[in-house]
Amino acid sequence: MNNLDQLQTALSQGRALKIISGITNFNADRVAAVVKSATQGGATFLDIAADPQLVQLAKSLTHLPICVSAINAEAFVAPVAAGADLIEIGNYEAFYSQGLNFSAGDVLALTADTRKLLPTITLSVTVPHKLPLDQQVQLAVDLEKAGANIIQTEGAVSSHPSHAGVLGLIEKAAPTLAAAYEISRAVSIPVLCASGISSVTAPLAIAAGAAGVGVGAAVNRLDNEVAMIAVIRSLVESLATVNKVTVNA
Repeated sequence: MNNLDQLQTALSQGRALKIISGITNFNADRVAAVVKSATQGGATFLDIAADPQLVQLAKSLTHLPICVSAINAEAFVAPVAAGADLIEIGNYEAFYSQGLNFSAGDVLALTADTRKLLPTITLSVTVPHKLPLDQQVQLAVDLEKAGANIIQTEGAVSSHPSHAGVLGLIEKAAPTLAAAYEISRAVSIPVLCASGISSVTAPLAIAAGAAGVGVGAAVNRLDNEVAMIAVIRSLVESLATVNKVTVNA
């Protein structure tokens, strides 16, 4: 079974865990730390910035599938040639503070451009959470028709928890959980629930219909690999408590 087959199995079982080093993180040392921690912690796959040198670095450090993220179709070509296993249009939250927003039309056009350049690679596309929820669902349906293989949700940037502790973690994840619930019922491709997910809310994402979760800041903001590994292992253990088979039984 190759890496992508293993990823597909994890998605079908509702236990896929993607660790995100950051779409704007081009620091080789920081990316390497995330890659090594994800591998040792038991993650399913990795998401790094679309840079061929980072892909080569990651490939030298892990057996896990490597996804590269970008918001420009041409940016995927060199990383794929360097060995990236799949690609992600999105992780838009890194750009909202710069005043960049992404309409449904923008995302569909980018998807079409990407598919022209890379017609066969596994393609994940993030649905912008700033769209009203019904428009997020319609965009996901349109993206599936346009050739997306995975839909990713987001929402933590616009979430402002008013409580500490577990309740605050649930509040933080609420927008992406809501999107995963609605979108997973409208498309036949896997939905990855990302942005603001923790070991508390990862099982809720699977129960909502997601096939897996994506986690970035909770790992990549940490300053040492031991702490990163601990967080990743807690996520793996959390996902092991629930899966799509159990939920759908």
